[in-house]
Order: sequence, then structure tokens, then C-alpha cells
Amino acid sequence: MNKINWLLFFAFLLGAVSIFSQTKDKKRLADDELLTLVQKQTFRYFWDFGHPVSGLARERTNSTRLPDHGVVTFGGSGFGVMAIIVGVERNFITREQGVERMLRILNFLNKDAQHYRGIWPHWMNGATGETIPFSRKDDGADLVESAFMFEGLLAAHQYFTKDNREERQIRSLINKLWREAEWNFFTRNDEDILFWHWSPNHGWSMAHQIKGHNECHIVYILAASSPTYPVKESVYHRGWANANTFKNGREYYGIRLPLGTDFGGPLFFTHYSYMGLDPRGLKDNYADYWEQMVNHTLINRRHCIVNPNNYKGYSEKCWGLTASDGNKGYSAHSPRNDRGVITPTAALSSFPYTPEYSMQALRYFYEELGDRLWGEYGFKDAFNLGEDWFAGSYLAIDQGPIIVMIENYRTQLIWNLFMSHPDIQNGLKRLGFTSPHLK
Repeated sequence: MNKINWLLFFAFLLGAVSIFSQTKDKKRLADDELLTLVQKQTFRYFWDFGHPVSGLARERTNSTRLPDHGVVTFGGSGFGVMAIIVGVERNFITREQGVERMLRILNFLNKDAQHYRGIWPHWMNGATGETIPFSRKDDGADLVESAFMFEGLLAAHQYFTKDNREERQIRSLINKLWREAEWNFFTRNDEDILFWHWSPNHGWSMAHQIKGHNECHIVYILAASSPTYPVKESVYHRGWANANTFKNGREYYGIRLPLGTDFGGPLFFTHYSYMGLDPRGLKDNYADYWEQMVNHTLINRRHCIVNPNNYKGYSEKCWGLTASDGNKGYSAHSPRNDRGVITPTAALSSFPYTPEYSMQALRYFYEELGDRLWGEYGFKDAFNLGEDWFAGSYLAIDQGPIIVMIENYRTQLIWNLFMSHPDIQNGLKRLGFTSPHLK
């Protein structure tokens, strides 16, 4: 072998050793180190990719509805507010940076953002505050998306409590927006149920009733907690809790499911409302919500292990069905709508419920799937190993719960903040809940 070939061979060996060393280092991360890395990288979605004018969360990285990813989403932005709190607490950003971003968001909501009786739309132009229709008749208020925003805002109210001008202003603006929201208007002429949409052009024509059990539990908690426009207690009991898909009580894979549709539905049902609302010890006349969250998650995982459709890759460490992008488009994946698509947010946002199993999934996603799944803003939205397909997209509503629910698993931060708000305490008591948080 001549000198040049020896040099090339030596360079190859150095490269191989370097790659091997990096892989070993990657796998050496302790659990806490890996959790922090995932939170920090995912946080970049809301911080680096947040809209530069409004500070709100962009809908997704691959949106083409407006130039420069100008569509912001209210549910995802509420999750983003909670992510900012985690970012400050974890020192991903300074408190001063978090305060500045919060004030940018709140001033935009107060001055520029179009609203309907204090309730925002699903989508908005992040630069102008104009409503972007979600569908032809969905061009006005979206009560559910707005509830996710208020979930974040009330947690922020309890976090930014310093006695200085900036943090007093944060609390003042949150109080103003919270008190302006007319929850009782969405009972449509005082009916015993809440309606999802109202349009300035189409009125109540969508007529989409909010009833459970699904991702919308927080809507009724907030509506009963409002200090200015509360709904009657009967709206919760005769509306939300009076649906055909509310009580269950059957077993799936030997696991009892207190509430909801067969097999529980997509896993985001256990995340969106319970990023602020702490299900530990939370009970009402209908369920123990900790049992509901844990068992729903276990059923979802067990389905992936049993794998009745024989999809490639499903296993004890590769599980999690929820709404996400897929190789055949966006869908609410679940045991009854299983398309071979695994969505990382499903298992990772379930850390409080199934920490051992969620850590198994996390290590598989990070260590074994690696750069095919891991990228600029954490884990990409979804993958289908049978089709050798990995999403190129990130979505606000999927990234946010990863940060927040991992933090709730680690320190219960957002749970403790949200549950400490006096209005939430009053609302839960009005509806007959018990919880260790209630004073």
C-alpha cells in the first residue's frame, strides 16, 4: 500500500472512531440529561421559530398558507406559553427574556388580535392579528383553542409574580383578557351545553357541541371558573358529562377504561387539558382522572405491542398513537384508526402516566432512530417504519406537550401553577371536584 493509500486508510479509521465515539457519548446520557436535552431542543420551536411580531406559535414548519410561516395557532400558542415558563425555570432563557416574550404576546392579544366576545379564532395572521379561516364556516371564535391559550395564561399569571413593573403588567393583562372572555355566550341562548364555534358571518351554523370524554375537559373547567361570565354547573353535568361517548367502564386488553370511546381514542385526549389541570387525585362524580389517564395510555401502548395489524416496528419501545402528520396525510391516529404511524409526542407527553415505558420509547427514538427522527426542533412529528417514512414537519400542538408534560413529570411545575389560581380553585369546587390542590 503506497503512502497516499495509507493516509486515506488512516483518515478513514479516525473518522470511524470519531463516529463510534459520538454514538457512544450519545448513548451515555443519563435519564435526566436526556430529558433536559429533549425539552431544550423542543423548546426551540417556540423560541427560535416563534412569530417575530406577535411572539405566538406558528402552526407548523411546513405551512404554505401565508408567506414566511405567518399562520399562528391559538392552542399551540397556549402550549407555547407554558413552554416559556419551563424555559425560564430550566434556564434555557433568562427570566428577563421570558418576560419580554410574554409581554409581546400579551400586548398583541390585547391590541391587535381579532377576537369574538373575548374568544380567539383557531388560526390568525401572526403579523396583523386578522382571523384566518380554519374552514369555510370556521371563521370566528374557537372556544377550544382559546381554552388551551387561557390554560397557559393562567399558569403564567401564577408564575410571573415578582413585584416589578413588567411582571405586574403581565398579570394585569392576563386578568383583563381572562375577564373579557364571555364563556356563557357559548351556551347558545342558555342551553345546558357549550358550543365550539361562533362565526360573525355564519353564527351558530356549525353547531358543534362540546361533550366528552375527549381533549376538551379544560373548556368546562375554565367556563365554570370565570369570575365574570361563568356557565351554570348544569352545563357541565348535562352537557359535557351527558354524551354517549362519556362513560365507558369496559376493559381493553384487560385494562379498564372509565371514560371515553372504545380503546380511549388518540392519546392527545390525555395531554391537552391536563397540561395545566392536574389529574393526580382529581375526582368528580364520574371518574378518577388519574386512573383514566394512566389506563388510556396503557391501552394505547398495549395495542402497539399486540399489533393486530402487523405493522413493522411496533414494540414495547416503539409505541404511541395520536393525531399527527402521516405518510398519507394528517389523521387522529388511535387503536381504532391505526395506520402504522407512530407519533413521538404520544409516548413522550405521557411521561407522568407511564414514566418507565415513556423512557423506553424516548431512548428508542433518540438512540436507535437517531437523525432520521431527531432534528432542529427535537423529534419530528411522526414516522412509519413500514413505509420507511419520516415526517419533515414539526407542529406546535405536538411539540408543546412534550416540553410541558415532561416537566410535570419531573417537577409538577405547570400543574402546581395552574391549580393554584384562585379562580380555578373556585371553579373546580363549584363542579364538585376533589383534588389535593383544593384548599
